[in-house]
Amino acid sequence: QVQLVESGGGLVQAGGSLRLSCAASGGTFSYIGIGWFRRAPGKEREFLGYISATRGSTYYADSVKGRFTTSTDNAKNMVYLQMNSLKPEDTAVYYCAASVTGYHRTEGAYPYWGQGTQVTVSS
Repeated sequence: QVQLVESGGGLVQAGGSLRLSCAASGGTFSYIGIGWFRRAPGKEREFLGYISATRGSTYYADSVKGRFTTSTDNAKNMVYLQMNSLKPEDTAVYYCAASVTGYHRTEGAYPYWGQGTQVTVSS
């Protein structure tokens, strides 16, 4: 069983940056990678990016490519999402999720989820 806890959300002005953290504990050797998702009010949960815990390879949604970067510190069981050039439409609850089967863009492929952290971007 993998437990995930996100942190680092908050209120930021448009054009600003935030770094989200995802702390993993429990069966950390059982997951292969971490995906990042967000859910804006009234919208479905959206895939943002993924990082392999073993290879460090990354994948991003077109909507955030070039602005968001995910990285990992395996020694600390931490995964980060650096978000730059934030826009009001980036306002959402952000989630990290652990995959045991590799890279996926669909939320149903992730069995473990954090509680989410709110990011609000003001114009």
